[in-house]
Amino acid sequence: MTLQVTVAAPFKHTRKSGMRKNELVYYYALDRKWMSTDQANQILRRAEEEGLMSLENGMYAPRFDLSAITIPIGFKPTSSIFERNDPTQVLIGRIINVTNLPETDIVAEMNRLIRDGFDNHLLPPAALVILAKKYGVPFEDLSDALTQSVKNG
Repeated sequence: MTLQVTVAAPFKHTRKSGMRKNELVYYYALDRKWMSTDQANQILRRAEEEGLMSLENGMYAPRFDLSAITIPIGFKPTSSIFERNDPTQVLIGRIINVTNLPETDIVAEMNRLIRDGFDNHLLPPAALVILAKKYGVPFEDLSDALTQSVKNG
């Protein structure tokens, strides 16, 4: 969630729906002094990979509802935003992007599927794959990581 807030911050503070890469790097590294320029570029790449931002014609735009995000007073992202999320969180994020449903609704639907559809005999990563198929969300690139998370869990 912190990555999403970090992505939303420059758009909400400037009240812009799209920003160029140099504007975003300036915001993160020089204006807010939250990170280095290299880290700012890394955040932009990661946000794009995880479906939080799109890049069209040189302009980055958020791929989620900015009005649903609140930037806490004094917000400063922690170093955790540079860590890769576990594959279940990535898949939840993708489902959110496609459905425009809040995370709580997706998790509740996953839990209902586990409880009602499989009598609690289904692991969350498997339930998320079923939801991804239901909503037409690509998940194949996460298959190995999801399988590994089940084995490690």
